[in-house]
Amino acid sequence: MQIEWTNMWLIGAEVAVALIVIVSVFFYVRGRKNRTAGLRDRFGPEYGRAVTTHGSKSKAEGKLVDRETRVEGLKIRQLGVTERERFIADWQAVQSRFLDHPKGAVTEADELITALLLARGYPTAEFDQRAADISVNHPRLVENYRTAHGVAVRMGRGEATTEDLRAAMIEYRSLFDELVQVEPVAIRNVA
Repeated sequence: MQIEWTNMWLIGAEVAVALIVIVSVFFYVRGRKNRTAGLRDRFGPEYGRAVTTHGSKSKAEGKLVDRETRVEGLKIRQLGVTERERFIADWQAVQSRFLDHPKGAVTEADELITALLLARGYPTAEFDQRAADISVNHPRLVENYRTAHGVAVRMGRGEATTEDLRAAMIEYRSLFDELVQVEPVAIRNVA
């Protein structure tokens, strides 16, 4: 009788351990899927770009989480009313020069975006780091920034057409509009 109880207890313990392992694996897989879904929703097209760049989903997700952590440590802020008005006036001046001096206007737009980012609290490190930082709070516009900046770089080598310059100004404008606007309180708290 003693042996039967010991065997029953061992079988029960093995079943309990197996159930714990199965439940743990289930919650781990579910957590990974939720993390992936959350990062996809948060970063949009930037998520796919990160997967392509880093070669695997897990590496890309790690890098995206690292970006979030880095940006959380920055002192990103809203512009004051006076700053906002000055940047809007500067942007209007840049736009007005585009017709007569498209190359100069694109260069000025690139510089104005950099100044705006600095005023908001983003570090002005190398371009790739700036783009990565922007992708945390503005993931759907970071590709616009990359495209416009790429045109500005090609323009410096004499490889950009007038149409490229026009497209760059449109891309810069969309990023400028988002960076200069006042964020609603609910969005600001989440970001």
